[in-house]
Amino acid sequence: MKKLLLLILCVALSTYQVAFAQEETAEEEAGSLTLSGSVDAYFRTNFNAPNKGENFQAPASSFGNLPGFSLGMANIIATYQGKKVGAVADLVFGPRGEDAVFGSPLYAGGMAGSSQIVNQLYVYWNVSDKVTLTMGNFNTFLGYEVISPTANFNYSTSYMFSYGPFSHTGLKANFQLSDKWSLLAAVMNPTDMTEFNMNGTYTLGAQLGYSTDAGSTYLNFVYGDQDGKLSDDGTLIPDQSSMGKTFQVDLTTGFDLSDKFYLGVNTTYNTTSSGEFFTGSDIQDLDGDGAGFYGFAGYLQTSPSDRFALGLRGEYFSVFNNGLEGVVGLDPTTGDGGVFAATLSGNIKVGGNLTLIPELRVDSMKEEFFVNKDLNGSKSLASFLFAAVFAF
Repeated sequence: MKKLLLLILCVALSTYQVAFAQEETAEEEAGSLTLSGSVDAYFRTNFNAPNKGENFQAPASSFGNLPGFSLGMANIIATYQGKKVGAVADLVFGPRGEDAVFGSPLYAGGMAGSSQIVNQLYVYWNVSDKVTLTMGNFNTFLGYEVISPTANFNYSTSYMFSYGPFSHTGLKANFQLSDKWSLLAAVMNPTDMTEFNMNGTYTLGAQLGYSTDAGSTYLNFVYGDQDGKLSDDGTLIPDQSSMGKTFQVDLTTGFDLSDKFYLGVNTTYNTTSSGEFFTGSDIQDLDGDGAGFYGFAGYLQTSPSDRFALGLRGEYFSVFNNGLEGVVGLDPTTGDGGVFAATLSGNIKVGGNLTLIPELRVDSMKEEFFVNKDLNGSKSLASFLFAAVFAF
C-alpha cells in the first residue's frame, strides 16, 4: 500500500517538475468561487401494498422510499477553482442526504455530528494538463447513477447503485492518457468510511475510461479489506469472524443512438471471500464460497422536445450466498435471491431550473419479500412517485 502511494506521488511530482520548468515565469491566475446545488421533494404511494405505519412497503433501494409527501435533500456545493489548485465543499441536508452519508457518524460516537452533512470535501491539484491529484472525501467513481437527483434521469435509484459504494476518502490520481483514454488510480479507506479510518485497512481503486463525442465507457475496480472486527493491535477479536477481502468490478457506458434516443448500460459484480474465525488461540480459515451480488441495468431515454423526455430503466439484481440481507427475498436453503425492477420516468422541464418527474415502478421477486394490503406475502410491489427537483 505504501509503495503504491509513493508511486502515485512520484509520477505526479515528476510530471509537475517538467510542467514547472516550462512555466516557471508564469503567474498564478486568480481563482473563482462558485455556489451551486439543488433542492428536491416528492410524493410516493403504493398501488398494491400498505402506505402507512409499520407495514409501509418500499423497494430496498436507496432514496425516494418514504410515504406520502416527503423531503429529499438540500444540496449546497461551494467550489473554488484556480489555475493549479482548488477545493470542493459539498453539503447535504435532509433524509436523502442522511442516507447518502450513513457511514459518517463515527467521530460523534454514533450520534449526529457535523460530518453527517458532508457529502464531499476534497482539495485537488492540477499537477499538469495530464495529471490531477485529489485528496479528501469524494463520491464514488463506480456505477451509472449518483447521489444528487439532478444528475439522474430516474428519481428512485437502482439496487446496484444502492449497494455499490457511495463515497470514498483517500487519495486519487487522474491521468489523461490521450484525447479519448483516461486512467484513475486510488488508495482509500474502507468503502463509505468517510470521516477517518478506524479499521487500519485500505482499499485500492482503479478506472479505465474511453470517451468520444457519442458517449463514454468506464471499467471500474475496487479491492480491499472492508471488515471492522479488528482489535487495536490488528488481530481478530476472540470468537469473532472476519470477512475476507472484497472485490468489485463495474462497467458503465452510455451513448447517443440518435438525436432523440440515448442508451446507458451498467453491470456490476461484487464478492467478499469467506474470511477467517479467531477462537482466541488460533485463526482458522472459514470454508465456503464468497458472498455478494451482481446485476445488470439498461437505461433507454428519448427526448421528443426540449421540455419533455421519457426514460425506462430495467434492472436485474441478484444476491448469492446471503451476500445482502433485507434487500431481496432469499431462498433459505441457498441464500440466493433476485429482483427485477422496471421504472418508467418522465422529465418535464419547467422554467429551466425545475424538473418534474412522474414515475411508475414495479419490483418483482422470486420470493414473497413484500406484503399486500391484506398483509399477506407478495412477490411484487407497484408504486407511483412524483418528484420536483430544482437545480441552481
